[in-house]
Amino acid sequence: MLKTFFSIIIWPIWYAFFIPSLLLLFIAILIFPKKLLHYFVRPICWMYCFFAGQWLRKINNPPKKDGGPYLYMFNHVSMFDQFMIGAFIPYYITAVAAIEIFKYPIFGFIIKKYGVIPIIRQKIRKAIGSLNLAEEAIKNGISFLISPEGTRTSNGEIGSFKKGPFHLAKNTNATIVPLALKGGFKAKKKSDWRVQPGILTVVFGEPIESSQFATLSVKDLGELVRNRIFELKKGSL
Repeated sequence: MLKTFFSIIIWPIWYAFFIPSLLLLFIAILIFPKKLLHYFVRPICWMYCFFAGQWLRKINNPPKKDGGPYLYMFNHVSMFDQFMIGAFIPYYITAVAAIEIFKYPIFGFIIKKYGVIPIIRQKIRKAIGSLNLAEEAIKNGISFLISPEGTRTSNGEIGSFKKGPFHLAKNTNATIVPLALKGGFKAKKKSDWRVQPGILTVVFGEPIESSQFATLSVKDLGELVRNRIFELKKGSL
């Protein structure tokens, strides 16, 4: 009952910030070069979480920009995931995201202008085309967020990993940064419209440089990253 009551109050407040923030972000995208957009994106991401009753914290620091480009790979737990990560990364970073979110009015248009690449998970050829676009961007020095699971968890556990992100890593020699996201599943489950206040934690793992996985197969690399994220999530690293 309390969760429902809180949600009825919090969602109008959240949207009251979300809608004008899109206009601010759109203006910023038109005026400023991408390398400066993180100055707008980071506080906006933080506020998206705050106005949903969430407090953000991080464990460890993200790697410095000079060592990139990076592929930030994370366990996909909630609608807050990209905001949790974006709030802490002090440079421009974009993402590969499901085509479905691009169908949202205004929001879909803005994230596409920002540089987010849509991917159709159910159609292999089109998914490969999206990853090719990401590959080109990475070779130009742009870092990406990507969820190897491809979709949000339905039970809070880490699901099986797709091969695409690891083909992308091996084709570009990008450094992989494993991330564990905590608290998001409790805050907002995929199957529940309600939101529960709490603490959202981002745990940055040790970067995995291309030289460390050059001899690994795509399958073995996926298992390595999945194990790293699992260990970070459990707090053993």
